[in-house]
Amino acid sequence: MANVLAIHSVGSSIATFLRNTYPKVVAGVNMPDADFAQMSSGEMAGSIDDALTRITLYLYRVTVNEHSRQQRPALMSQEQQAPLGLDLHFMLTAWAGNAQDEQLMLAWTMRQLYLYPILDASSLSPEAGWGSDEVIQIIPSELPTEEMMRIWDALDPSYRISVPYIARLVRIDPDTILDSHRVVATRFGYGTATPAGVEAAA
Repeated sequence: MANVLAIHSVGSSIATFLRNTYPKVVAGVNMPDADFAQMSSGEMAGSIDDALTRITLYLYRVTVNEHSRQQRPALMSQEQQAPLGLDLHFMLTAWAGNAQDEQLMLAWTMRQLYLYPILDASSLSPEAGWGSDEVIQIIPSELPTEEMMRIWDALDPSYRISVPYIARLVRIDPDTILDSHRVVATRFGYGTATPAGVEAAA
């Protein structure tokens, strides 16, 4: 589990991993100089310099992981709150001034995430306080063209070729202990009251 910095940590860690493993030459071809950056909604909606050659990671959606909603770790007592399990939906976008640089960067990035789809605690930035057994899986996602176009319509830059990914499972520590004596539910019964000492009619 991690603290509330976990969401930012995942995006930052993916960008750092790609930046640190980006090669100078692939298949005998010189790779373009490129940067890898996590961008906010405000940055994506602002003006972006087309002269910059980069891959951006934009978190456009966060959902509660459906399989973790009712799960409670075996070692967790009834007084402890289960962690919040999240799926992070990213849009990976290539920015370049020509088709070859754009497609070359994108192809390398997709292959890199295909070959190395797991971030363990040693690959995640430390500010989130990740547990030693924490693992984040990065998988390609399906995003209908109509939905992707709606996302780009809400942003100022013109459309750039993009690929959706999901990072799961991000578990955020609730950092709370439930009160074991609290009333969880109250059940009421309804009926006709019978005065004391008077038997109800058969």
